[in-house]
This record gives sequence, structure tokens and C-alpha cells, in this order.
Amino acid sequence: MLPRNGANEPPMSVNPAAKKYFFGVSLFVFIADQITKYIIIQKLTLHESIPVTSFFNIVSARNRGSAFGMFQSWGNTPFIVLSVVVLVIILGLLIFGKKDLLALSFVLGGAAGNMTDRLTVGSVVDFLDFYAGKYHWPAFNVADMALTCGIGLMIIGHFRKG
Repeated sequence: MLPRNGANEPPMSVNPAAKKYFFGVSLFVFIADQITKYIIIQKLTLHESIPVTSFFNIVSARNRGSAFGMFQSWGNTPFIVLSVVVLVIILGLLIFGKKDLLALSFVLGGAAGNMTDRLTVGSVVDFLDFYAGKYHWPAFNVADMALTCGIGLMIIGHFRKG
């Protein structure tokens, strides 16, 4: 167990063995994301929806844009380039950094998962659909959850440090 100084910080000196833990978190997120998307692609047709509760469906959706489907007209190329840049920066921060390592590992796994979709499927596979009545939150996936958690942890860590 790693002692923590802040919201998600290991001690100021992180040994290489401990850093493997953070890469393991990224790998877990990536694998969980890709397995769930594979199941959706294999079991559901595009736009098919399976009601689960009165506020949640499993759906088969594709997103060629960014968060919430914005900028879909841009195509995949800008998002792939941006993903590569982000992945390189995050890898550097995980290898050489000492702060926000858990948050960065969530972001790394999520960004790698969505980029893999763009390269293999041509769009991001989304399948979690929450709604209230006729109002639906945009469908999302495991990678999106990891990205949100990672960014949230960074924001919390920033405010907790003063």
C-alpha cells in the first residue's frame, strides 16, 4: 500500500516498483474498456438498445466526435493526433513525475482505450445510456469513466493542496 500526501499522490519519492502499480491501473482500465466494447460490438447491432432499468439502457452507439459528440464533422484524424500527444505527455509524467500518478493512470488507460477504437472501429464505441424520461445523457463507456475519474482526481488534488 502506498502512503499518500494528497488526494491521489504517492510519497514524494516513488520507487520504480511502485510505478509499475500505476501502469497496472492503466492496463486494467484499457483491458476492461476493450472487453466491454468487444462484447457490445459482438452482441448488439448499431443503435440497438436493451432496457435494464427505468433510467438505464445498454446501447450500441458510435461517436466520431469528442465528449458529448461535439465536433463530429472534424473526423477521426485530429482526435487520433491529439490522443497520441496526450498519451506521450502522460507517459512522461508517469515515468518522471511524482504527482497525480493515480489520476494520470486513469487518464492514460481511458485515452488509450478510446484511441484504439478510433484506429480499429473508426469511431468510439459507447454503450452506457442513462436517462430521465425523454432526457438522455450522452452514451459513454469505461474509458470515458476512467477519464472523468482521472481528471476529477486531479482537480480535487489541486484544491486540496491549497
